[in-house]
Amino acid sequence: MAADTLSRRTILKSLTIGAVAGSVLRVIPLEAAEYAHTMIALEKTDAKTGAYTAKVFDAQQYKTLQLLCETLFPADADSGGAIEAGAPEFIDLLTSENEEYKAKLTGGLKWLDSTCATRFSKAYLDCTPQQQKEILDLIAYRKNSEQDESLREPVDFFSFLRNFTADGFFTSKIGIKYLGYKGNTYLTEFPGCPPVPDV
Repeated sequence: MAADTLSRRTILKSLTIGAVAGSVLRVIPLEAAEYAHTMIALEKTDAKTGAYTAKVFDAQQYKTLQLLCETLFPADADSGGAIEAGAPEFIDLLTSENEEYKAKLTGGLKWLDSTCATRFSKAYLDCTPQQQKEILDLIAYRKNSEQDESLREPVDFFSFLRNFTADGFFTSKIGIKYLGYKGNTYLTEFPGCPPVPDV
């Protein structure tokens, strides 16, 4: 059992090496991300409630994380959103093994709540959709941090979260289906190249 826990922890730690630097799959190999999604599914199956238990974020922070992920990747007519894809669980699980991720994400969530408290006298979750949009518009664009240095870290946080949510979504079963990825398949026969038209 200890060896199994160690190997799982080692795999999770290896997933978090080399911070989320870009778009989906540049950071986390598909096979490794699939492993993380499998671990989450197993935890949900094993839990009496059938729910995932956050490892890093308190209840308020986790609800905020879920709302942000759903804002970034909402469900639509073609696909489930970030919540159905398990992006918040994916983010929490990987963050549990990386102190840099933890500092960036918890710091960003605290910034959201304190900024909303200053402007609207309530936490981000309790704000109206319009108020939430107003705050996110501040940190969704890099140009805002160029004009206001105090927004540099919040903008970095939101960019990081956006990339991390994309990784969680597009490496899930829902995200892979949404992309139309069929996997590595083989042909039983090769019909050859299509004919080249005469010019």
